[in-house]
Amino acid sequence: MDETPFELGLEYQPLSIGEFWIYSVDETQYLGENDSEEDSYFYKDLIRSTYLDEGNELVYIVERSKSYDQENWSIEKDYTLKVRNNTLIRTINNQPVVVLVFPPKSGTLWDGNSYRESDEDDFEIIELDNAAGSLRVLQSMEDDLVTYRDNRYEVFQKGVGLVEEFKEVLTYCSRNDCLGDQLIDSGSKVHLILTEHGIL
Repeated sequence: MDETPFELGLEYQPLSIGEFWIYSVDETQYLGENDSEEDSYFYKDLIRSTYLDEGNELVYIVERSKSYDQENWSIEKDYTLKVRNNTLIRTINNQPVVVLVFPPKSGTLWDGNSYRESDEDDFEIIELDNAAGSLRVLQSMEDDLVTYRDNRYEVFQKGVGLVEEFKEVLTYCSRNDCLGDQLIDSGSKVHLILTEHGIL
């Protein structure tokens, strides 16, 4: 007997036209040694429409808009979400990433890059709180303290979807005079926190 969507845990990413999420975003861009720019703004993600792709799979088109005052919004981009073989695939800029697997279980490990020609990128569900209906996906936690740092995670809430996203990917200065000093040479840090969710 096929498992129901509830049994699969699909409610960790509700998918229906009109569903929207608003996030507060804090971003830091590292432009060089001792040089960075910080910005704070809002994203609104809205499931605008759907279509069937060449594999006859239902694809949800998500429109992402940006605002500084939550009144004036400008469209940034479209991205897509779809469920295939009990995985949730998010495609941004033609780069598909498997961000979640169903049914979610603590300790589940998978390759986030399994649908793209890229190096393997292991994701893992490290926290699953059934009582709170939340789970955390660890995408990377690496820092060699010499050349680079790559810390990424996402948090999903049952009945809501993505509620938090954190990405800190940067390189350290590796010249002889600064090697090992953890002097940031380039990269970025972006932190999204959900502030509102609903259906239009």
